[in-house]
Amino acid sequence: MKNKKVLVLIIIGIILDRISKIIISINLKENQVIKVIGNFFRISYMKNTGAAWSMLEGKQLLLIIISILFLIFMIMTVIKDKRNTKFNILGYSFIIGGIIGNLIDRIIYKYVIDFLSFKIINYYFPVFNIADMLIVFGAIFFISDILLEGREEGPIAVEYKEFEEKVHGKNSSRKRKS
Repeated sequence: MKNKKVLVLIIIGIILDRISKIIISINLKENQVIKVIGNFFRISYMKNTGAAWSMLEGKQLLLIIISILFLIFMIMTVIKDKRNTKFNILGYSFIIGGIIGNLIDRIIYKYVIDFLSFKIINYYFPVFNIADMLIVFGAIFFISDILLEGREEGPIAVEYKEFEEKVHGKNSSRKRKS
């Protein structure tokens, strides 16, 4: 059941990434900028031939190989991992979906389409895309799952249980949903 959920979320992530990149590439010219929220948030169509922060710029074959190897590792890990938590499912799904989204660009175009641009105070954050967001959020979910591994209940669940006991008494017949 977990693997089906992961697969469905991967497909949704890839579709969202592909649709967003197609819309951008059809409607904007390279390096064109549209201000959405002043200087804070802009749509900026960029062709990134590197990885994050343009690292390994122009090394598409190396980036494709690294992506495929990491993708294989993640798929093997999700198959072997028997845990079935929300964080676990979201982490694997988002990371794998994001890797595939950017890998498609690298193979087809020889670059990744980036378009989300933020300026925070005087710092322009590197332009990114939906696949990049999936990878970052996936890593956050995955790390959260690892940090909570082995605990019977996460810290939020423990606080909720303590709150419920105060309100309804320690021997409350109310059952919490798992």
